[in-house]
Amino acid sequence: MKVTEILKVKGNILYTVSPESSLADAVLVLDEHDIGSLVVMKDGALVGMLTFREVIRVLARRQREDRHGPTPTMREIRVADVMNGRPTVAKPDLTVDELRRIMSDCGERYLPVMDGSVLLGVVSFHDVARAVLEAQSFENRMLKAYIRDWPTEEGTAAP
Repeated sequence: MKVTEILKVKGNILYTVSPESSLADAVLVLDEHDIGSLVVMKDGALVGMLTFREVIRVLARRQREDRHGPTPTMREIRVADVMNGRPTVAKPDLTVDELRRIMSDCGERYLPVMDGSVLLGVVSFHDVARAVLEAQSFENRMLKAYIRDWPTEEGTAAP
C-alpha cells in the first residue's frame, strides 16, 4: 500500500492556517474539527506544520514563564512563532512500511504529503495504523477464503 492510497481512503479535507494567524484562532480550528494538525500555508506554499505538540510546548513554556512576570496571551502569539517550520515531508509513492519507518525516525505524528511543490494532504500516525489494520484484515479474509476453498486431490478428503 502506498501513501496515495491512504489519502484516498482518508478523503481530501485539508485544514490550513496562515503563519500570521493567532495561536488562539488555530487552537479553535483544531478543536472545532477534532484534528491534531494544521498545515501552515503562505502564498500557496507549505511553510510549516502546527500540531498539538507545539501547542502543548507553548502552554508549558507559559507556565514556567508565568512565575517570572507577564506572558503573552494566545491571541498575541502567532502561529509562525511556534510552528514546525521544517516538517518532515512524505512523498506520495512511499510504501506504508517506508512511511512508518520515517515517522518513527523523525518522531512526527503528522506528515504533509508533497508531490513536488503541490500539497496533496496530511497523513497521521493514526491514518497509517488504520491503513495497516485494514490491509491485514483484507489479507486475513483472503487467506481464510483460500484455505476454505483448498482443492482436494482425487481420492483424499479435504482437511
